[in-house]
Amino acid sequence: MQGPRRGMDMAPRAPGIFDTFELKKGLVLRSRVVRSSLGGRMAAYDGTVTPAWRNFERRFARPEFRLGAIISATIAIDDKRHSPLEYPKLSDDRFIAPLAAGIEAVQKQGCRYIVQIGDPGGHTQTSLLPEAADSKSASRWFDGYYGYRNLSAPMSRAEIASAVANFAAAARRVQAAGADGVEVTASKGYLIHQFLNPATNRRRDDYGGSVDKRFRLLEEVVQAVRAEVGAGYLFGVRLSAADFNWLPLNLRLPPVWPPRDYFMGNTLETTLHYGEQLAALGVDYLHIDSGFGFVNPKGSPGRYPIEGLRLFANSARHLSAKAAVRATLLNLVPAPLARAVLGFGWRFVPAPNAGYARAFRSRLGGMPIIANGGFQDRGVIEEALASGACDLVAIGRPLLANPDLLERFACGEAPAKPCTFCSACCTRTAVLPLGCYERKRFRTRAEMEQKILEWSSDLRP
Repeated sequence: MQGPRRGMDMAPRAPGIFDTFELKKGLVLRSRVVRSSLGGRMAAYDGTVTPAWRNFERRFARPEFRLGAIISATIAIDDKRHSPLEYPKLSDDRFIAPLAAGIEAVQKQGCRYIVQIGDPGGHTQTSLLPEAADSKSASRWFDGYYGYRNLSAPMSRAEIASAVANFAAAARRVQAAGADGVEVTASKGYLIHQFLNPATNRRRDDYGGSVDKRFRLLEEVVQAVRAEVGAGYLFGVRLSAADFNWLPLNLRLPPVWPPRDYFMGNTLETTLHYGEQLAALGVDYLHIDSGFGFVNPKGSPGRYPIEGLRLFANSARHLSAKAAVRATLLNLVPAPLARAVLGFGWRFVPAPNAGYARAFRSRLGGMPIIANGGFQDRGVIEEALASGACDLVAIGRPLLANPDLLERFACGEAPAKPCTFCSACCTRTAVLPLGCYERKRFRTRAEMEQKILEWSSDLRP
């Protein structure tokens, strides 16, 4: 469908789901909905993407499904911090050709493809064997919830410079693979986010100690990526609008002063300032979510996924004393108590980040803004777009549950079995194939298993 037009005697029509959108000059999306970052164990052990990954991605791109673009899972840029196994990597040129084949398969169906790149830093969750590289972060700290290393380790200046170079090299490979754009994640509690967050960045050098110094790593990454891909290539940043460090309930030591930095982390006031700096550096769009760490109750609204977290924790318990204790505690706490205590703050809120997206869109003028999280109802999506809260809406789990979601909207329907936002897919994917594990959505367990295993099959549209 065509974008909004001005009639002779009519006011401009508010944008809707099926209107096109020019994300960058010459780069037009066929709708205002993009698939958010989704990924799982669909690569070889060394990180090379496989036909299973290609089949998974192209399933969403079918013309009748009408998605404007697909944003990839976070693809690792560091050859050592590769977590979990069988997740994709872009740390070497040998990964370009297999990635390019999958991207081309998506684009042939009229859907744009954006590759998200990142480094988990000290939040690296799993490894074949314990690795010192998986502890690298802004500072030394203990985190009871995220990562498997007992303690994180502050990066040296040389290690920081190497990380910046890794981002730039990965962005070059994204461009060489033919993707429509590259997105750097400065969210999800990953390495850049660890430098931005005052609770995990306790440095007192050029990379910490003030709001602007904590931004320096992201600034250097943006400058290096832009220099590598050029001014004409689409480049976005995924940014957490507010950290909410106290959610989920966690033990993070030592505490920092002032208490606001420890319990809240960055708030909207600070991240809007970061948004202004990113716009000045030539970033083309911002992808807005909230929360710190993956998974967290702000980034993954819904009930506390205790079963999936137990499964994951048990799979990583051999990697450290902390991981073993964490797994033991999660196994011992009865599920109802875990949901009541550990699950404090985990509840579904429709479009929880639309207000944050609106604040960025208002502050940054013409920069395109993507809002992420809690979108499934057509009315909620249309309201976010029509009210000017955002230019695009990013949807993840509801599309995993119903990849034909937009097709149903176009027919005036709603999904018969909508996503329940249970987060089972998020917590199980480090161990099991990516798919919907919400038993309530299927008549039988066999039906659920069949649907999960179909995702990697080459089912041509």
